Amino acid sequence: MIEVRASSITDDSLNKGVFAKQDIEKGQLIHEAPVIPYPNEDHVHIEQTHLADYVFEYGQHHTAFLLGYGMMFNHSYQPNAEYEINFENNSFDFYAYTDIQAGEEILINYNGDVDIEDPLWFHTESSDSNE
Repeated sequence: MIEVRASSITDDSLNKGVFAKQDIEKGQLIHEAPVIPYPNEDHVHIEQTHLADYVFEYGQHHTAFLLGYGMMFNHSYQPNAEYEINFENNSFDFYAYTDIQAGEEILINYNGDVDIEDPLWFHTESSDSNE
């Protein structure tokens, strides 16, 4: 249903994104990404690595690495997918927010909800460094 390949919307050195291999209907489950959670106080160690840009908040006291394609979805303020944290299953479940066409990149809002337009951490860091 999905695959990882080169993305044209990111300037990240990895330049990867998740793409639909077939048409996906609105509301359809796209991917269940298992999580490896760790306590927030351990994040100081992760911040010293490139992995810090790929983790997700996992409840109030944990952060998580998402396995599968979970950490490969790119951001958009007009996403075509959304995710829900499934604590019972220890996964992040990605769903189509709109109909998605085969070949289209699947995008989520890194703020968690599709309609939140708060600045993202990597935008505020780059503007802070320009001051």
